[in-house]
Amino acid sequence: MDLYPAIDIRDGGAVRLTQGDFDRQSNYGDPLDLAARFVAGGARWLHVVDLDAARSGVPVNRATVLAIAGASAVPVETGGGVRTLDDVAELLDGGVSRVVLGTAALEDPGLIFRATAIHPGRIALGLDYRTTSDGRAEVAVRGWEQGTGRTVSEVLAEVADAGLSAVVVTAIERDGTLAGPDLDGLRAVLASTGIPVIASGGVGSVADIEELAGVVVEDHDSGPRRLAGAISGKALVDGRMTVEEAVTACARFG
Repeated sequence: MDLYPAIDIRDGGAVRLTQGDFDRQSNYGDPLDLAARFVAGGARWLHVVDLDAARSGVPVNRATVLAIAGASAVPVETGGGVRTLDDVAELLDGGVSRVVLGTAALEDPGLIFRATAIHPGRIALGLDYRTTSDGRAEVAVRGWEQGTGRTVSEVLAEVADAGLSAVVVTAIERDGTLAGPDLDGLRAVLASTGIPVIASGGVGSVADIEELAGVVVEDHDSGPRRLAGAISGKALVDGRMTVEEAVTACARFG
């Protein structure tokens, strides 16, 4: 399992939101400085999100995203406001290694298939969900502000043959809370798809990373399946764990 230190960008600065609430924001300075710190600490990937673009569709922070990709010695995956194939091409041509499609892909599922056909191995899908009163994992879009009425498992079934390199699954209620990941939800996702799964939301400690690394489901065709990655933001910038500690925990199960 790989660690993906998260850099969320709003109004040009590195921030963290709590439960996706734009009114509950903490500020962490220059995104490029934060990226350099993560890489110096041993990160092998960076996960960068343009929050303004995720909300509005206008990529106001794209130059910053591309600057991070150009300056980092490790691969960068990015999402937020990626609405067209031209957006995908601009990011990949600019040095990004993997593009995460979200809102646009859910509103136009064909976009995923077109993007993966042109850029095989470099497209991921971002699924951000809230748990409804009846226990359904409902996917949200447009900066987590609108529900879709569709569940994570329903969307994954629709894109099973798209050739995605990964699916990034975020538990919105846990994001930025440091309260621990949604382990049961992640097991359900792993059991429902063969796409590599990257977990996001709730990581608050090394122990949480170890629990994610230990998540496993049995697949009768391919054997045991584990998470491909874990995203952490606030726990790293608040000093609750170091990148080195988290990377070590990720590797605990091979």
